[in-house]
Amino acid sequence: MLFQPVRRRKKFATKIVTALLIGILFSITMSSAMFYSTSSKLVKKNVRTSSLQLVRQAAETLSGIIISGNDASNVLYSDVKLQEAVRTVAPDSLQKKEINDDMNRLVNNFVASNSFVKTLYVLREEGTSWGSGSFKLSKVYGKSIRELPWVQLALQKDGEPVWGALAYDPFSGVGDRNDLVLPVTRVIKDFESLEDIGYLLVNMDGQKVLQRIQQIRLGNTGRFYVVDGEGRVMIDGRTERIGLPLREAPLREWAAASREAEFEFEADGVRYYNIKQPLSNGWSMIGTVPVHEITDELIHLRYYIWSSSLGFAFMAVLFGLLLARQVTKPIKQLTAQMKVAETGDFTARTEVNSQDEIGQMSRQFNKMIRRIDSLIHEVQEVQASKQQAELRAVMHRIHPHFLFNTLSTIKWLVRYNETSRAYEALSALVLLLEANMGKKGNFVTLAEELDIVQKYLTILEIRYDRPFRFHLTVDPALLPMTIPRMLIQPVIENAIFHGIVPTADAGDIWLNASEEADRTVIEISDNGAGISEQRIRQLDDAEDGEGDGPGMTGIGLRHVRESIQLYFPAGSSMRLDRRNGGGTAVILTLLKPDQPETLPA
Repeated sequence: MLFQPVRRRKKFATKIVTALLIGILFSITMSSAMFYSTSSKLVKKNVRTSSLQLVRQAAETLSGIIISGNDASNVLYSDVKLQEAVRTVAPDSLQKKEINDDMNRLVNNFVASNSFVKTLYVLREEGTSWGSGSFKLSKVYGKSIRELPWVQLALQKDGEPVWGALAYDPFSGVGDRNDLVLPVTRVIKDFESLEDIGYLLVNMDGQKVLQRIQQIRLGNTGRFYVVDGEGRVMIDGRTERIGLPLREAPLREWAAASREAEFEFEADGVRYYNIKQPLSNGWSMIGTVPVHEITDELIHLRYYIWSSSLGFAFMAVLFGLLLARQVTKPIKQLTAQMKVAETGDFTARTEVNSQDEIGQMSRQFNKMIRRIDSLIHEVQEVQASKQQAELRAVMHRIHPHFLFNTLSTIKWLVRYNETSRAYEALSALVLLLEANMGKKGNFVTLAEELDIVQKYLTILEIRYDRPFRFHLTVDPALLPMTIPRMLIQPVIENAIFHGIVPTADAGDIWLNASEEADRTVIEISDNGAGISEQRIRQLDDAEDGEGDGPGMTGIGLRHVRESIQLYFPAGSSMRLDRRNGGGTAVILTLLKPDQPETLPA
């Protein structure tokens, strides 16, 4: 045998809470997802815009410094006194002093008048060179000027300004590590012969350059630096990186050649966001920041959205439980009263006074129950009237026949001077008529019915002038049992008329009444002539409405059958059977009602 799966009943409250939770969670999830997506795009857009503005601002600041350096270089490059001083290779002592004084005054005054110019040098391969501040001529001629990298680059540009990487000023102070400067170099040409006659080195203040860049923040740890067209670092607060190419090849290629303003790459397990802005000298300002720093706001926003969604979902569950409780409480009350009505108690009423659909259903239920109760009482009254009419009709058919036979017997007893027996018969008839003609209603106890049968047998013994022995085996607890009138008497009469009388001998009738769990069984048997199978079928057909039992036997047994059907629960029955030793047995099976109660009087 296969095991059937157990179906769990889903409560209405659970359905409401589930539906409400799903609806709220779905709406919250969708709105949160849409809000998160929109806000993410907005935040990213704002971050991009802000980052681009920052790098543009940094680039404008640095470009301003570069332009200032270019302007300074152009002004000095075109200065007539500088041209004459550089062209003069072997002046006399008086002229030399005058040139030196003019050049020192020129470079120092120029540095003093320009806040971004740190130092200024005019260098020659032969003769005197000039410089501002703590210029050390000895550092110029420590090695060949032409061999210096920035000089070679300036020669390649043939008079155009050339910017160098951020570095320490090599020609001033003591030692190699002096002030940080951002140099712009160019070859000084003779305006007449266009020959290279010297070199102009304008050093912008490197500390101010770094300060201006570092004042602009990109995230918490983001920074700005400058690369040239080949991806080498030219300006960076971390001076150890200056002059070196960018370590990451993709980043280097993007910084040197790409036109894209944004770029992301990963290094050492950290993803970086980079933005680029070109400078006026062909370099590029690069801003870099870890991606997580610009997305922290999004992460916090996501956590806030989901935590608030969970909070709203929890509130939705509580609200759903409260709502379901308010909704299901009247439904439970209505269901409980329906179960009461299902048992047959039509006094059940609900007390839901709300004005909603449940209240309307409750009022309709009460109205329906009252109507059903009224209809049941009407049906019961009609059925009782019908039963009484049928019972009276049967009795009116049975009694005249029996009364005619009894009076006929008494007449013959009187004729033959059997006065004592005639008196006895009349006395028994009077008692039988008194007990059996409706003085006590249509229902009697089993004890009263058996007493009527005893009186009836007395009359029959006188009539047929033979004894009829009546053997009773009855559970005393059954004697108060209420049964319809003439439930047993017609069976006894049938046993005598059609069973014992044809044998022309005395007879025995046995009545056994016993009680089982849900029924009472009354078996009436005799030792008469018996009954044929054909006769049993005729009586069964009469019960089914396909035939009619002839004579008084059919009327009496039909009355017994109908009484059982009318007054006892479905399943109660009367069954005829043949006894093995001869005679007939009639078995009455009377089921007990679901709610024990006595039959109406």
